[in-house]
Amino acid sequence: MRVAMYYRNSDIRLQEMPIPKIGPRELLVRVQAAGICGSDIMEWYRIKKAPLVLGHEIAGDIAEVGRDLTDWRPGDRVVVTHHVPCNECKYCLSGHHVVCETLRTTNFYPGGFAEFVRVPEINVERGTLRLPDSVTYEQGSFTEPLACVVRSMRNSGMKAGQTVLILGAGISGILHLKMARYLGASKIIITDISRERLEMARRFGADDVLHAADDVPGLVREMLGSEGADQVIVCSGAVPAFLQGIESVDRGGTVTFFACPKPDEPIPLNVNELWRKEVKLLTSYAAAPGDLKEALRLIASGKIVVDDMITHRLPLAETQRGFELMLRGGSSLKIIIEPQK
Repeated sequence: MRVAMYYRNSDIRLQEMPIPKIGPRELLVRVQAAGICGSDIMEWYRIKKAPLVLGHEIAGDIAEVGRDLTDWRPGDRVVVTHHVPCNECKYCLSGHHVVCETLRTTNFYPGGFAEFVRVPEINVERGTLRLPDSVTYEQGSFTEPLACVVRSMRNSGMKAGQTVLILGAGISGILHLKMARYLGASKIIITDISRERLEMARRFGADDVLHAADDVPGLVREMLGSEGADQVIVCSGAVPAFLQGIESVDRGGTVTFFACPKPDEPIPLNVNELWRKEVKLLTSYAAAPGDLKEALRLIASGKIVVDDMITHRLPLAETQRGFELMLRGGSSLKIIIEPQK
């Protein structure tokens, strides 16, 4: 089978690998759509394990069923999750599935930018969902990224009527924008360094947009007529975005760090300024099985529309171009790789 082998962001090669053999309780899935995630282009994070096949936002159909499985049939349309928890450790039992050690070590093989993936037994049991007939493969590939946003917004305690500031208008920022609107935000402001991305954010329903080079905290206070936003969500890994976010939150508000900076870029934090404001600082990483089910429900019901975020569809041989488009940003938002083409 063909795979897109990652060596670095500027070096992704179309190579051949054997089609994986599956065990008695495993699945072989034919990948029909695989989204490029912002984390896929975090070279400092990915290059340590290179060469490898990336791609974890996938949807496809079952090509082969392990002999001991009775609930699945060849041709079944599915979404497959790469990371799944044990559901037994203290973290899972307390609702923190995403820090479960099992979740950090599970994956399908070799990766979504391939014609086929082998789905291990634990991923079949806890991370494989049937696609409703009304949901396309492309839409299904948004299940994992939307699930991460579902978890982020739930943990933030977002309530209807609150004001929201989102820093970063990439795919995670736009998904947060759509989710905040669905949850009843009274006003949503979004920032970015790209004017093209800001125009896109307006089309997706942002009430106001700000260029990241401007005085974001000052302008947010002016726009909202308060000391800041109730909910601040940092969806950019740039250090200035973290600083602007912390400075833009209202008293009693919440700042969610959905993105992360590079390891060698510490964020200076003035605790004294936050001390009397009773501000909550949260991090949000990945998604749990319940988040994935909720995300797929939102997509299937049309509550969260995802098709309008797709800007490019590329065959597997053009995965390198997809990464280049992601790195360039601008008018590129969601890039779908179609491994069967």
